[in-house]
Amino acid sequence: MRNKVLEALCEDGIFLAPEAADFVLNQDNPLSYVRTAIDGMPQLPLVITLQDLRDVFCEKGDPRICPSTAAPEPRKLMRGEVKVLKDITGNSTCEGNIIDFARYFNDRFQTIKRILARRRELVGCVSIPKALTLDREVKFIGLVNEVRITKNGHKMIEIEDEEGKCPALILKSSSLIDESVIQDEVIGIIGKTSKKGEMIIVEEIVRPDVPITGGMAPSDSTSTVAFISDIHVGSNTFLRDRWLKMIRWVRTEGPAMGLNYIVIPGDCVDGIGIYPDQEEELEIEDVFEQYHALAELMKDVPDGIQVVMQPGNHDAVRLAEPQPALPDEIIKMFDSSVLMVGNPCYLQIEGRTILSYHGRSMDDLVNSVQGLSYNLPLEAMKEMLKRRHMASLYGGKTPLAPEKKDYLVIDTVPDIFVTGHVHSAGIAEYRGIRLINASTWQDQTSFQRMHNFNPDPAKVPLVHLGTGKCMIKDFN
Repeated sequence: MRNKVLEALCEDGIFLAPEAADFVLNQDNPLSYVRTAIDGMPQLPLVITLQDLRDVFCEKGDPRICPSTAAPEPRKLMRGEVKVLKDITGNSTCEGNIIDFARYFNDRFQTIKRILARRRELVGCVSIPKALTLDREVKFIGLVNEVRITKNGHKMIEIEDEEGKCPALILKSSSLIDESVIQDEVIGIIGKTSKKGEMIIVEEIVRPDVPITGGMAPSDSTSTVAFISDIHVGSNTFLRDRWLKMIRWVRTEGPAMGLNYIVIPGDCVDGIGIYPDQEEELEIEDVFEQYHALAELMKDVPDGIQVVMQPGNHDAVRLAEPQPALPDEIIKMFDSSVLMVGNPCYLQIEGRTILSYHGRSMDDLVNSVQGLSYNLPLEAMKEMLKRRHMASLYGGKTPLAPEKKDYLVIDTVPDIFVTGHVHSAGIAEYRGIRLINASTWQDQTSFQRMHNFNPDPAKVPLVHLGTGKCMIKDFN
């Protein structure tokens, strides 16, 4: 029944997001229900979402045909005060076909559009086709298809929404000419239609950005969380002596400062075949033996400390983000005090919301945003928050899986945002959010030396969950 209904809709050029499909198929007459919904839509979207159905039916007030607006309860895992609010683990459904990609980008666009539509500057925004017909200042929201420089030195942006697309021109004389606009990001544009009505002259770019907050309000928590990234067990450049020094500190001084949590944002082991000639620098050449060695090291962490571990691009999961947690055969190697999560992952620890992301997309950001470099990971993190997305660019160095939901959208504003990947260590604050880049436990590799990259290893950023106070402990 399900396949027949979906096939009939596909023949009519109608595609349903997974949540919408599940709801529609529970109706007495699914095809009639969808066609009634389409009759009530001003414009047929590329993929019909549950929100689209709500927009059509909920005003009628009939609970039998109005999809529930109740938010699902966050998934609660394991023990203590750690909750996994959102990650892809156990929820991956994509097959990589064109419908998956359509749903994926539609979810990205709709989610960030809702954030942008609340911005004061974009009150009264219209669709792109409507904007092109107006002879006044126009405001609209769209997803960037392409960015190029014209032969005259202007910047041309091709941008689209659910109803159409248009070129948006930033004049070379504009103060916006150096603005780094990234392909596939969602932005708001304020401008004027050209005389011929074929393009928009851009006067302002509005990004979703995170709101300015007062930061982490003091709480009763007495706990501290440590962030330890890019361990790279298995490499002959793993800094074992400094790691053991850190573990001794955790055991002897950690209890006095309330160190109850350790978050590890990826690259737990060095992996196999990740970069050219890596095998020449491997101390352990079997990836499962690498995890076994890591599990043995983690046994030295005191039992009272909850460890949260997620994968990165060196770990034994799919490269495409979002990445699920490590597989069961690896999880079984670790004690029950180690909670395995996906990448990225929203966590709640003693009332604080932590967004943990390995940070692979920094490879794309440093090549796309003017002024960024691998030495400035905290600035790259700020760019992610401004765009409300951790990996806007599709088709770059960061492979993306077209899931039914874009798990890389920053739809919830965290208290703490942590990344790793670039083997640096740093703490900053942006609009009240604590930014952490969590160092590494690997010395410089020949590959890094060839690219003139100097890591900043063996440092542990710490955040007190009660006061929000941050510090870095150096084990060099």
